[in-house]
Amino acid sequence: MFNPTRDEARLFLFESWRKRSAKELLSPLEDLTAQLIDKHPEYHPIFNDSEKNQDKDFATDGSVVNPFLHLMMHLTIEEQISIGQPHGIREQFARLTQKYESEHEAQHAMMDCLGEMIWQAQRNKSAPDAAIYIGCLEKQ
Repeated sequence: MFNPTRDEARLFLFESWRKRSAKELLSPLEDLTAQLIDKHPEYHPIFNDSEKNQDKDFATDGSVVNPFLHLMMHLTIEEQISIGQPHGIREQFARLTQKYESEHEAQHAMMDCLGEMIWQAQRNKSAPDAAIYIGCLEKQ
């Protein structure tokens, strides 16, 4: 199982964006990552200056969106949809895409539920519970 450090995950994001900007060959995952960054122009200044932003911290109170966390959640949801796990994720994604008329906005709605599942697991000192995640998605 791939479990990157914070620095490794950030470096991957920066490098994916740098390679796309330089029109270099990207792996499929790098290409997907660069596409996601492209959909967030508000993050371009951060990804255009890796030296300045590699170690940048973001408030944990939710007052400012952490672009690194936001993009990694997009990648997590993309992976979940591609492999159909947890069970029912594809159906929820399709339903939310129709509701929000946008795959991207559907993923943003899904992030709230993904975050809720992770928060519950941390609070309860337990493994993430897919039933919490899917249950939350059903209420969206």
